[in-house]
Amino acid sequence: MSNARAIIVKRAVKEVKDGMHVNLGIGIPTLIANEIPNDFNVLLQSENGLLGIGPYPLEGNEDPDLINAGKETVTALKGASFFDSAESFAMIRGGHIDLAILGGMEVSEQGDLANWMIPGKMVKGMGGAMDLVDGAKRVVVIMEHVNKKGESKVKKDCTLPLTGKQVVHRLITDLAVFDFTEEGMILVETQDGVTVEEVINKTEASFKVSPHI
Repeated sequence: MSNARAIIVKRAVKEVKDGMHVNLGIGIPTLIANEIPNDFNVLLQSENGLLGIGPYPLEGNEDPDLINAGKETVTALKGASFFDSAESFAMIRGGHIDLAILGGMEVSEQGDLANWMIPGKMVKGMGGAMDLVDGAKRVVVIMEHVNKKGESKVKKDCTLPLTGKQVVHRLITDLAVFDFTEEGMILVETQDGVTVEEVINKTEASFKVSPHI
């Protein structure tokens, strides 16, 4: 795990509370499964049909029949259940997921999310993200603050195809944490060693700064 991803995962796991039903999106979010405290009663749901995901398996103990939505091998906790895709999306669309933590390619200052495709690149489909941003009770997006070119992924307006409009409740990057409220986008935390000025300089979006920082 890169240092930036480690920072994001360490902060993102704090969003998971005891007793929650949580969906972890593909990519960085799946790394959170290994960081959830052992004394928490948390059920992780994968839209390909598994409720009760455990940590990643140790090398040599992988079961090719146990995979998450990102086609990574996972483990199943005692009491886990398996079901078809229709049942899985009934859980999501029925509002039974307390928290969805999703990766992002871009997030706008309005809380719009783009995370399912880059034009011109082959994709197998949009996955379950559009259902999750509509059906989950709370949506947290985690991503690196800038792309490989050093350009801000926290945009004034998303340039990539949208997954959902005004669906993000909280954004966590390797630099900062933002909330999206009726008052707009608000910077509520900076990561260790990061100044507000650095966040401003690396963010295209306009935002307010919480007085508690």
